[in-house]
Amino acid sequence: MNQVKNFTKGFIKENPVFVLLLGMCPTLGTTTSAMNGLGMGLATAFVLTMSNLVVSLVKSQIPDKVRIPSFIVIIATFVTIVELVMQAYVPALFEQLGIFIPLIVVNCIVLGRAEAFASSHTVWSSVIDGLGMGLGFAFALTILGSVRELLGSASIFGFHMIKGNFMLVFILAPGAFIALGYIIALINRINKNA
Repeated sequence: MNQVKNFTKGFIKENPVFVLLLGMCPTLGTTTSAMNGLGMGLATAFVLTMSNLVVSLVKSQIPDKVRIPSFIVIIATFVTIVELVMQAYVPALFEQLGIFIPLIVVNCIVLGRAEAFASSHTVWSSVIDGLGMGLGFAFALTILGSVRELLGSASIFGFHMIKGNFMLVFILAPGAFIALGYIIALINRINKNA
């Protein structure tokens, strides 16, 4: 039961984007479409889960003085794997996400979970936590990207419902702030009433 709670907290109670307001740079920068949000979210979820796994496995071998640099090297390893796989198999998405892929290394969600959770819990708990938080992040980015794409170009995952642009501001940078603000307000309202 505790594992289920660790898994679902990333979606609901401790969602990195909608509740904790972490990882705002990739959240606002990559969610111009649902596909970009999903791609960035899944890439981050993979890095978060795998780095939590490795950090939990080697935590007793790392001296306290080099703990954070060691975590960054572990995270950078998985970011490099994601970057190379995306470049080889989904080059269009890789081009769209651009610099945000290497920036996963310094994403506060990934490093924060490695430091706060994986470094002090079992391997299985760390994997479940990384998966839950990572998929919660992917869920949030996909929702935000879907809203922005739907309002900005009347399409979802690239499928156009109406020809032409709808409300172009939502595809631009200010639209990210507007859409995120309304989604957070809606979630706060739902959580308050629950």
